[in-house]
Amino acid sequence: MPKIQIVRSDTELPKRAAVCVIGGGVAGVSTALELVERGIDVVLLEKGEIAAEQSSRNWGWCRQMGRDAREIPLIQVSLAIWDGMNARVGGETGFTRCGILYLCEDEAQLAAKTAWYEDNAKPAGLSSRMIGADEANALQPGCTKPWKGALYTPDDARAEPFVAVPLMAEALRRKGGKLFTRCAVRGLETTAGRVSGVVTEKGAIACDTVVLAGGAWSRRFCHNIGVELPQLSVVNSVMRTAPLDTGLTRTCSGGHFTFRKRMDGGYTVTHNHFSVADIVPDSFRLFRDFLPALMLDRKGLRLRLGRRFIDEAKLRRRWKLDEVSPFEEVRILDPEPVQDILDDAERHLKAYYPVFQPMQIVERWAGCIDAVPDAVPVISKVDQLDGLHLCTGFSGHGFGLGPGAGRLMAEIVTGARPCVDPAAFLYARFFDGSNPRPTTGL
Repeated sequence: MPKIQIVRSDTELPKRAAVCVIGGGVAGVSTALELVERGIDVVLLEKGEIAAEQSSRNWGWCRQMGRDAREIPLIQVSLAIWDGMNARVGGETGFTRCGILYLCEDEAQLAAKTAWYEDNAKPAGLSSRMIGADEANALQPGCTKPWKGALYTPDDARAEPFVAVPLMAEALRRKGGKLFTRCAVRGLETTAGRVSGVVTEKGAIACDTVVLAGGAWSRRFCHNIGVELPQLSVVNSVMRTAPLDTGLTRTCSGGHFTFRKRMDGGYTVTHNHFSVADIVPDSFRLFRDFLPALMLDRKGLRLRLGRRFIDEAKLRRRWKLDEVSPFEEVRILDPEPVQDILDDAERHLKAYYPVFQPMQIVERWAGCIDAVPDAVPVISKVDQLDGLHLCTGFSGHGFGLGPGAGRLMAEIVTGARPCVDPAAFLYARFFDGSNPRPTTGL
């Protein structure tokens, strides 16, 4: 697993808080930070360590382009927050407006990117533009197989997941928030049909409002409290190189690989297409919900039946508040990287860009992406349980969106005017006949 900065935990669990946030990834930490800056008494509770799962294992992209149209207003808010993040948290997050290119090898790829540009970027007023072969090859020079063109967004960005989220968590503590790691929440207490507290492995905290930002664990938590959440996870594999001077500073995707420059001088490298969806018991329960997404990405999503089916089946779906929960049994999800996918990415990157031939891979890892059927996050109250809110289901888009999602969630919790229309992120959309579906495969 990638090395992260360990955030010091508070030690004495409070008896009461105004808001308890469950989950120490980017969504939970951002929500808690927004709340404490509004003067709200907030406690953040994490079963493992801050950002130890997908929030430190992602690509580190902060992108506008290629997104579902429903996410574009929120990513614009989020990037504006990222711009001031270093000053806000008092440290270097690595946030850089480096520009991102989706490089195209043929006319079919150009047509797909052009369609997204016309349907999404132009109406939203993004800086994205389609560029021809000459400009694409000039912006990302040295390729042995010249590109046909690209979709380019010059103000898209990158940051360092393994340091950014811990810095945000430390800022939360400095500003008066409480933070507890290795402190799993087993469930909720309710009174008269509304939330009245959380029960952790270390004791109970009375509260009226809970935000569940549990990432890939959110469905299991919800099931135990009688709340349905259609969510599965996807395993994505990543690797990093030792410091390497290639002169290539723009982030890009193309030709079976992606790469971005890292703050430490190396590169984060991934495959630009392949991920793995492990078949688990919930795969059968949710097959119809996820079928449209599977069809949209049927060439890039590998289905795999293996050990994880047994591991998931062994974890309980129901438990009592005085029993050890699944979140204590598995503190940190640490899936094995899929080596052949990373080997393919490395092989193609070296073939396309010979400047990467001497690169040394110093670490490989994988993370579990929390996915919902339409690949758009849930940032919403849950009407059937007053006081419960969800901030989850980011479907691989959460690192860049995280600060904006945290702001929106805090506004929903406090009743403030929302920074964007929250209708696209409502939990109820999965059950009100809306039939939510993914709209882009970029």
